[in-house]
Order: sequence, then structure tokens, then C-alpha cells
Amino acid sequence: VPIPGGLLAIIVGTICAWVLPEVIPQLLQGSPMSADAIKTAWGQAGWYPPHFAGGALWELLKQPGEWVGYMSVIFPMGLFNVIGSMQNIESAEAAGDSYPAKPAMMANGVGTIMASLLGSCFPTTIYIGHPGWKEMGSRAGYSTLNGIFFMLICLTGTTGVISKIIPLEAGVAIVLWIGMVITAQAFTASPGRHAPAVALGLFPAIAAWGATIMQGTLLVGGGKTLQDVLSTNLFTEVNGFLVHGLVVMERGFIFTCMILAAICACLIDGKYRAAALWSGIAALFAFLGLTSAYEVINNDIHFRLAFTADNVDGFTFHATGVGIGYLLFAATFLILGGCKDEPASQKAEEPDPKPDVSH
Repeated sequence: VPIPGGLLAIIVGTICAWVLPEVIPQLLQGSPMSADAIKTAWGQAGWYPPHFAGGALWELLKQPGEWVGYMSVIFPMGLFNVIGSMQNIESAEAAGDSYPAKPAMMANGVGTIMASLLGSCFPTTIYIGHPGWKEMGSRAGYSTLNGIFFMLICLTGTTGVISKIIPLEAGVAIVLWIGMVITAQAFTASPGRHAPAVALGLFPAIAAWGATIMQGTLLVGGGKTLQDVLSTNLFTEVNGFLVHGLVVMERGFIFTCMILAAICACLIDGKYRAAALWSGIAALFAFLGLTSAYEVINNDIHFRLAFTADNVDGFTFHATGVGIGYLLFAATFLILGGCKDEPASQKAEEPDPKPDVSH
């Protein structure tokens, strides 16, 4: 039986992390791997059964003042989780495995509620990267084994032990591989003429990555905060990049990625009315604060929903202008298309649902 690629990557990565610093210490200094750290983590292991937290949750819900202020985080994250799960179902179908959305999403929601009643603050979600896991040989038992494994390490408190034995870098390679596969699938599972739309849809996600790096740099570097930078000059540039624009693109990027890609695909196919409709949806999301709007407190970027009050201690940007811009998009598309859709001039293309990852 061949060793799964993911397991092999973890084994090799772990061996390298423990052995190489001893063999070539002059090149690899400050290795985080330590036998003493394992002993310390093992001392914290034990039996940690879940406790029913329904009563505490109910008491909290009866005090809106304690949680309403966090709705700018709760509501968008809930939407992101739903949209992300639906995208993963679509990704699996593009890879040749069709699952009904209703029971899948129902199990997702019920699992999250049950976990919250037992004290978990982490929502469940449908697995991302289905094509990649499938390519690596995973089947239905993969999810079952994952559930059993994580349940055991959570109940026994051995998460810390594993993290001290296996370096984080050994597992990151697997995540990188999955990201490469699903990115390739986005291009191969779409008609060739829609490639520009797929590329455009990646821009907000790239902006989110850039904003994360920028936040981390400001946090580690000390000195001025992101709030200071934006409050002083909204049009501050760093190496030619507009800081404000980066944050605007980053907010709600999971929505913006889909919407921009959809608008572009509709324009390519000559469906101006559909492009106008997507532009209207984009405008609505911007007005509601689900995209583009933000609030910065020191180096932390928060959503700025339309129904929440401004934080006097932070810098706030309302995306009203962005929403108006999307409405102008919609008007332009309706004018160009004569308020009706036109058939695409390109021939229909059969997408390749499975990217070639054998090379």
C-alpha cells in the first residue's frame, strides 16, 4: 500500500526539523524542536471531556448589550462560512463528485450548533480542497478518520504534544498543495474564454493576503499603526501601492472575488443585463458594509456594517462611494447592452473539471 503523499510530507518534514539543526547547526540556528518542550506539553495532557454550555449561552443571549457590539464580526464571518461551504460543494462537483447542498449544509449547521452547546467557539465547515484530497487518494473514510483523530486529541489534551513533535512547516506544504490544486481547478473547470474573469476574481484575495502581511509588519515593527497612517493621509502609498485601496479590496473579499469574476464573465458572454444585476448586488453589499467598508483601531481591521455605530477611537471608512461606483457600472452595462442580453459570440467550450496535477 503506497504511503499517502500528505503523510510522507509530514514524516519527511518532521525528520528534517529534528535532524538537520544537529547536522548543520551553522546554517539552521534556533530550531524550535525541543525534547523539553515535549515533556512540558505531555504534562498538560489529560482527560478533558466537553461540558454543556447551553445555559451560559442562553444567559448571554438574554443580554444583548454583551454581544451586539460584536455583530460586525459575527455576521460577516457567518456569511463567509456559508458561502465558503457552498463553494466547496461546487468544487467537489467540478471534480466529479456531486453532493446535494441541502443535507450537506444542514449537517454543517447542526454540527456548529451542537459544538457551540459544548463550549466550542469554532464553526464547522465543509472541507476545502476536495480535488486535491481526491488526487492524493482520499475517499469517504478520510473525513471519518479525521473526525476520530481530532476528537481524541481534543479530549486528551495532546494537541500541544503533537505541535511540539511535528513542526508547523511540515503541514503547511500540504495546505499549499491544496491551494495550488483548487486554483488550477478554477481555470480548468471554467470555459477558456472566462480565464480573464477567473484572474480578476483572484485580485481581492491577493489584496487580503497583502493586507495581512502589512498588518503583521506594522505590529512587529512598532512605531506608527495602520490607524495613524490612514488618519494622517488616506492616500498613503507604500512602494506604489495605495494602503487604503488594499484594505478596501480586502474587506469582504470572498464576496468581491465572486462578484467581480461574475461581472467579467457576463461581459465576456455579452450578458450585459446579468452584469448589471451583479453590479447592483455589489453596490448593495458595499452599502451594507459587507464589502469595502472598514474600521481600523490601531493595527486591527474590522468590518463597518451599516447598522452599527462608529467607534470614536478608530478610523472609519464608509463604502458609500464604492457602492455608487457599482451602480454606475450597472447603468453603463444596461446602456451598452440596450437593456437586454446578447448571446456570446464564442463557441461553447467544455471545461475540463479535473486539473492535471501529475507533473
